[in-house]
Amino acid sequence: MTLTYILIFAAVALLLGLVMRNSWRVYLLMGVSVLAVYILQPILPIRGLDFWLATATLALTILSWMITAPPGVQRERNNLIAFGVLLGIVVFIDLSRYLGIEKIITATLPPRIGTLLVFLAALVVVLLGVILVKCISPAFLLILCAGLLIGIFIVLKVPALAMVVSGAIRSMLGRPVGRDYAADFRWIGFSYIAFRLLHTIRDRQTGHLPAVSLAEYVTYVIFFPSLTAGPIDRVERFIQDLRRPFALGAEELMVAGQRLVVGLFKKFVLADSLALIALNGVNALQVRSAGWMWVILYAYAFQIYFDFSGYTDIAIGMGRLMGVKLPENFITPYLKPNLTQFWNNWHITLTQWFRAYFFNPVTRSLRSRKHRLPIPVIIFITQLGTMLLIGLWHGVTWSFILWGLWHGVGLFLQNRWSEFFRPRLVGLENRKWLNSSLTVLSTILTFQYVTLGWVWFALPNLTSSVHVFLKLFGFA
Repeated sequence: MTLTYILIFAAVALLLGLVMRNSWRVYLLMGVSVLAVYILQPILPIRGLDFWLATATLALTILSWMITAPPGVQRERNNLIAFGVLLGIVVFIDLSRYLGIEKIITATLPPRIGTLLVFLAALVVVLLGVILVKCISPAFLLILCAGLLIGIFIVLKVPALAMVVSGAIRSMLGRPVGRDYAADFRWIGFSYIAFRLLHTIRDRQTGHLPAVSLAEYVTYVIFFPSLTAGPIDRVERFIQDLRRPFALGAEELMVAGQRLVVGLFKKFVLADSLALIALNGVNALQVRSAGWMWVILYAYAFQIYFDFSGYTDIAIGMGRLMGVKLPENFITPYLKPNLTQFWNNWHITLTQWFRAYFFNPVTRSLRSRKHRLPIPVIIFITQLGTMLLIGLWHGVTWSFILWGLWHGVGLFLQNRWSEFFRPRLVGLENRKWLNSSLTVLSTILTFQYVTLGWVWFALPNLTSSVHVFLKLFGFA
């Protein structure tokens, strides 16, 4: 989000915190979040696609709720009201072209025949949801829905597939084919939305998903403070805040204001200043000395931290203005003495998501096999697999794959090192100076390892990354 959008949304959050009443609070938060989905979609080369991608976000969310909700609740009065409110908002956005506000809510003009298509799309979504729930077994239906979300995610993250989809859309609309680009198909917020939807689908499979209304579900999935940069909240925690009576008081206003100010300072002062010299695809090939290469690499390490943690502070501050305490996402990660603790404090909600839905289930499965693998092999498979998936979540490129493998191998080596030295360090508790020295040394080494890993993350291709590594150590 740009600074302008952040300030506007912060003002809206403050206004909502002051005027909201608990009886219609969820509908108000849902409505503003829906508007944010449309407002934040960027201008795309294919006219009107920003409108339809935002509309598709709502359609997927409603379908996911219909599939995960207990049988029969879809026809309850409050859920029918919520559906009517959602449909009304989308129709209003489409008709905004006639109200003189056409480029305020959407990046481009909504399509001229959009209103009719919106009603048809709403009908299709409802009928499709009913048919799926009635005709397909719940277990297979949940797998099908999860597969659809993962498939969309893969298309968005693989440039070649995104170009194929772009070409298909251009052909369908009668636009010139051959000018399609991966950037034609940018779906802002989908990465985080997909995680929230997959979380509810998986918890429905295991019987852990609480009953939530349509309005609560939609608000959870597209809650506007955390739409584009997280954190990834859990629905059971989110709805507790949503259902708890709330009135914005002086103390909560002070806490929220402090988080907003800190977040704005991190992002727009520290991160944006460091970005002027931080490692990127251009200056990586221009730096002539190893010393300056280390300087721009350190600048990138702190730039990405202040950028991401700044957005998290802003999201938490906005949420608190409205009575929603979003989870922490960064807790001084660069001051941790090993990689495990680093990942327990860097993008915490992402790490917890993969731990809950990949690492733990795979570990349990491997340990319950009839012919059990050795513990070190299990640890290697699960840690490498988890970090590889986290790398692929950022993008399906060799650079992100190697970044994930870098951390997966590092976590495994750190685990084996700790297991080897743990019995040999018994009795050192009373030697505080030695413990402190070892902690400082391990913190420095961990920071260095993480920082070197950012080389893969920051640069667009492997050639540039190899060049930077050689330059850092004086071989180029």
